Amino acid sequence: MITREQTKKIRIGERTIGGGSPVAIQSMTNTRTEDVEATVKQILELERAGCEIIRCAVPTMEAAESLALIKKQIHIPLVADIHFDYRLAIAAIEHGADKIRINPGNIGDEARVRAVVDKAKEYQVPIRVGVNSGSLEKPLVEKYGGVTAEGLVESAMEKVHLIESMGYDQLVVSIKSSDVMMCVRAHELIAERCPYPLHVGITESGTLLAGNIKSSIGLGLILHQGIGDTIRVSLTGDPVEEIKSAKLILKTLGLRKGGIEVVSCPTCGRTKIDLIGLANQVEAMVADIPLDLKVAVMGCVVNGPGEAKEADIGIAGGIGEGLLIKKGEIVKKVKEDELLETLRQELLHWNE
Repeated sequence: MITREQTKKIRIGERTIGGGSPVAIQSMTNTRTEDVEATVKQILELERAGCEIIRCAVPTMEAAESLALIKKQIHIPLVADIHFDYRLAIAAIEHGADKIRINPGNIGDEARVRAVVDKAKEYQVPIRVGVNSGSLEKPLVEKYGGVTAEGLVESAMEKVHLIESMGYDQLVVSIKSSDVMMCVRAHELIAERCPYPLHVGITESGTLLAGNIKSSIGLGLILHQGIGDTIRVSLTGDPVEEIKSAKLILKTLGLRKGGIEVVSCPTCGRTKIDLIGLANQVEAMVADIPLDLKVAVMGCVVNGPGEAKEADIGIAGGIGEGLLIKKGEIVKKVKEDELLETLRQELLHWNE
């Protein structure tokens, strides 16, 4: 198996992926790319959330030309997403795209693919070869008796070899399916054959609830095997939520450090405070505090100190009062309505 430590290093703008580089978080805008102001506004918001590579749809020549204006106002690599029209891919490269995403199978004949490859080679812009289960070629569907992991991998590798035969190897590969276990299997198979960085995601995974569950399981199984160089948590919702989920998935797998992790207990009959509201308030409060800590929010003073001992700091609620806890030890009692602010001040002055 070719793990992320062994994949080819590829430069996308100012960021390097592959070859042991940290797994990069990607998202995609849902604005009209032609609307430069709205697109830049969303990208800057995603940057603040932690997005490291951003992809924009390029369905028109106006969208391709808008990339130049967008790039001047953002700080992360910009990927142009192209379908069907090879001329849009060429224009996107000429207008500053740091990478293009194409499926050579729907770009056109070999001459058109070569025109895109030649332009990418001229500008040294990487190409992401994208294959999706929803658009798998009919011969491969017939060969394998349906859409299968084997068919997805064969389709992707055919396109990789086509571009290699044209003398270009600045490639990233993605194979996506909404079937979680098929996607996992496809990544296991392609990791045996593909030396290029892999972009990993569960496509069309659904709304916030379903999408997060599917993506957590799928990405978790793939990443834990050492497969995957960039990721996207595809959600039907605000793209900022994709970044939040991706960061937590990577941190849970031990692939990323930094940022405060909030742990909280489930509610039970002993809970005497609004634990659900308090936990949500704590999570929102710590989002912008640059510490690498674990914070516990516990519902009662009976088990709170013991259960919170693995956290760096925590709070536990009681009747009208609560506890501030550090490493499982009670530091002090405070009034219930002062719990949140007490915790905030401790975090703001953590390194003093």
